[in-house]
Amino acid sequence: MKITIVYDNTAFRKDLQADSGFSALIEAKNTPKILFDTGANGKTLLNNMEKLGIDPLLIEEIFISHPHLDHTGGLADFLEVNSQIKKIYVPSTLGLADEIILQEPQKIHENIFSTGELEDIEQSIGVIAEKGTVLIVGCSHPYMGSILNIAKQFGKPRAVIGGMHGFSAFELFKDLELICPTHCTQHKSELKELYPQKYIEGGAGRIITL
Repeated sequence: MKITIVYDNTAFRKDLQADSGFSALIEAKNTPKILFDTGANGKTLLNNMEKLGIDPLLIEEIFISHPHLDHTGGLADFLEVNSQIKKIYVPSTLGLADEIILQEPQKIHENIFSTGELEDIEQSIGVIAEKGTVLIVGCSHPYMGSILNIAKQFGKPRAVIGGMHGFSAFELFKDLELICPTHCTQHKSELKELYPQKYIEGGAGRIITL
């Protein structure tokens, strides 16, 4: 699988624009290309995509983690470019019409699942692979332990990528192989110090292959 961070508070590549928000492109075997969240600003999202060589017209589905503007702000501009998007998965709190609301944990493809809407605000997406599941999280507003426990229904969690806000129950990550904290994560330095072999920097332009 390949996960490309398109939008983040920091830029891994100097030619990309950093901005408060998050978006990542998920590419997995036998699965449509899925855009996870859309950042805060459509122009920034689309400009970063262009520099990364990502064609918006080849993205078939969008997965929105939660309704905060720094995760949904680019959606309208993206849909102006690609109005043929096949599916948009949203939590019920977003309130979009004619979209697919995911309230319970479930597979949306054979190797892709949603944790469902946790604590009435946020869902995360997971990719199922032979070596374990890879979780992509928006802000981790729900308790990380709950997110990981749901993921265990679909396989052993292997990696977590995304925003983690004030998450500090660091022991929950002891069995993971990879940790990539992005966006709103407040304790990056602590995670890096505690798990130096597992930690990788995020930022717009970071590509993770697993």
